[in-house]
Amino acid sequence: MRIAAAQIVTGEDPRQNLELVDEWAGRASEAGAELVVFPEAVQRAFGHTLTSVAEPVDGPWGARLRDIARHHGTAIVAGMFTPAEPGEQGRARVTNTLLAVDGEGVLATYDKIHLYDAFGFQESKTVAPGEEPARFTLDGELLGLATCYDIRFPSLFTAHARAGALATILPASWGAGPGKVDQWRLLARARALDSTQYVIACGQGLPAAAGVEAVEGAPTGVGRSMIVSPTGEVLAEAGEAPELLVADLDADVVAAAREKLPVLANAREIPQG
Repeated sequence: MRIAAAQIVTGEDPRQNLELVDEWAGRASEAGAELVVFPEAVQRAFGHTLTSVAEPVDGPWGARLRDIARHHGTAIVAGMFTPAEPGEQGRARVTNTLLAVDGEGVLATYDKIHLYDAFGFQESKTVAPGEEPARFTLDGELLGLATCYDIRFPSLFTAHARAGALATILPASWGAGPGKVDQWRLLARARALDSTQYVIACGQGLPAAAGVEAVEGAPTGVGRSMIVSPTGEVLAEAGEAPELLVADLDADVVAAAREKLPVLANAREIPQG
């Protein structure tokens, strides 16, 4: 399976962001990709009001995403925001959702389970957490979904691997800061290695590298998207600016890694206390 990771930088306008998706999906299709992965928060970049753009996955934004997939003959995964119940004291909230589509319809949706309440940012103030993992099948291969901060929680990745996933797709909008790029690179490789599957870590590019004005303090991306093998090898890595990564995923490579390094089979539950 040929897969592409489109590291783009989105802004405030959902329509302009869809134009970016259309452009980069076309590039991925020309490169022979069957699936193109876009970052988290493609519908609208973080730092802007999210409730005003939130809509169901079968709403106009999602419908346009399906049109783009149909036009280019690829499946697409991209981050959007869907409506959620109000939080404490009636605070308006959205759900941070990944939408996976092809030309025929919705393949899967995933609501981000682990919210980014770290490094001074509190995603949970405006975002409701998801509860269930999500996977979909494309060309006979099972693919898992995860979002950004989820990368710090190995159990989600091993759950996908135990279910038979060839890869986990990880859109992100990684927050900048001291050591954060090193952590991103380390975590992407670690999650691939400790679950013996491919990891497609596609983040928002660095806004300054794309000439995009970003909201100060918001997690608007650092670039450095990666495609990592089941043995932790970096197959492709982007810089800070918008870039397209392409790699071929091979089920035989996953099987060989799991035979040589059977961490999933060897794992034991550690009693607490």
